[in-house]
Amino acid sequence: MLNKSENMNTEKEALLAISADDFRTEVLDSPQPVLVQFWAPWSQPCRVLESVLRELAVICAGKFKVVKVNADDVLDLSLWYDIQSVPTLLYFVHGQPCLRIIGTATKEAILAKLQRFLDSAPKK
Repeated sequence: MLNKSENMNTEKEALLAISADDFRTEVLDSPQPVLVQFWAPWSQPCRVLESVLRELAVICAGKFKVVKVNADDVLDLSLWYDIQSVPTLLYFVHGQPCLRIIGTATKEAILAKLQRFLDSAPKK
């Protein structure tokens, strides 16, 4: 389980680590799109991708949020969303997964894949 202090977003810690209990609130019921990283602490590719996702969380704040879920700790969610390897990114819009990226990727590659969703998002 996560402590509340681990759940806080700060400028330095822009990725919100969520548990299975938080998934509905933070992802499925979120009014804004959510990029979810299914990760594992033992995975070197996940560690590499983490810095990219931290940067995305900062530069895309307000457009979508970025959270991470430990795939080993939430096996039900991992099975439900067919997570077969980590890292896997799922982009949720209105609680529905719309895009899947498996493995590591650059910030530019992730943004390129998300661009069609960002272009169609309502302007504030």
